[in-house]
Amino acid sequence: MPKASELKKGDVIQLGGAPHMVRQLEARSPSSRGAATLYKIRFTNLISGQKRDESLKGDDFLPEAECQRTEVQYSYMDGEQYVFMSTQDYTQYGLSADDLEDQVHYLVEGLAGITALIADERILAIDLPQSVVMQVSDTAPAIKGGTASARTKPATLTTGLVVQVPEYIATGESLKVNTSNGKFMSRA
Repeated sequence: MPKASELKKGDVIQLGGAPHMVRQLEARSPSSRGAATLYKIRFTNLISGQKRDESLKGDDFLPEAECQRTEVQYSYMDGEQYVFMSTQDYTQYGLSADDLEDQVHYLVEGLAGITALIADERILAIDLPQSVVMQVSDTAPAIKGGTASARTKPATLTTGLVVQVPEYIATGESLKVNTSNGKFMSRA
């Protein structure tokens, strides 16, 4: 049983009989002496998708949820379902776009290194790798001339995600994109 002060983004705990994932975490220091640090945590119910905000003291204990983590690979899209395959036993799991929220823009066919949370033979959520390699489908051509400052331009990737990239990036190039903040990291 972890304490509220030990929680990290992506941890799964049991609240009200349902598994909840930590989405946002904020520590608030007290202004008076002797007061405990408060942790404002936003949870997402992995079954219903509802958000829940809690304010907890650092030494509050929270029960861990009964779920397993397994490595999966994104395979393909089947209608409204995104299909993931386990790399250990080749079991296929489906998630809707609503369940994935803003992670949809980072899913490219064959993407490996994804960690899935599974409970009762059902996929609840996924954790993406730290970075993903994606291809630029559209961007403006570079402007010749004064490049004394590091100028950027928007680039649309194959999944529809728009990121700011340096001026020298051209259409068709592969880029490494950070999945936690959606920013350009480097050429791939």
